[in-house]
Amino acid sequence: MGLFKNYVSQTRKPEGVLGKMMLNGMNSGHAKMADWGISHLSISKPAQIAELGCGGGRNAGELMSRFPDAKLTAVDYSALSVQKAAEFNRDMINSGRCKVVQGDVSALSLDKNSFDLATAFETIYFWKDLVKCFGQVAGILKSGGTFMIVNESDGTDKASLQFEKIIDGMKCYTEKEIENALISAGFSDVRTDHHPDKPWITVIAKK
Repeated sequence: MGLFKNYVSQTRKPEGVLGKMMLNGMNSGHAKMADWGISHLSISKPAQIAELGCGGGRNAGELMSRFPDAKLTAVDYSALSVQKAAEFNRDMINSGRCKVVQGDVSALSLDKNSFDLATAFETIYFWKDLVKCFGQVAGILKSGGTFMIVNESDGTDKASLQFEKIIDGMKCYTEKEIENALISAGFSDVRTDHHPDKPWITVIAKK
């Protein structure tokens, strides 16, 4: 259990060799779920995107591919994630379309009222005080901006709840808990879609 716990705990803050393995696995293993989430976006031409909790950087690349005129800022708490995401998106960084920075979503240092779209894939499980963190996201979004959350867990599936017991600091939120926190943080028009066959959820809210 020791090695397994150490490995799965890398989902919270990837570090070292196990962290590199986890980030590589995230980029490939979560691709279908992330793309399912991205398919829900109705925003047409966002100029500025913030990808929060960017992990290995794969989803940042997909967002820039979907929105070829957008510039994207990827943020992660883990220094290793910042390194891997920058490597993954090196061409976009060199072209001036992307930057990757280390940061904490509970105290975002990004420019206020500057982003059209913010995304969070498989990351809010580790955000302490959802209302506070969602308030930080609201702060960087323009009026009318979109915030999209994509989770593999709907907060009730047995597999994820087992991981919640193993991984320190992990909390699988239900759709209602996410919705209530978003509204408390100042978001409106909160909409949730639940995958028909899996516990995946996509939550989209407007500032």
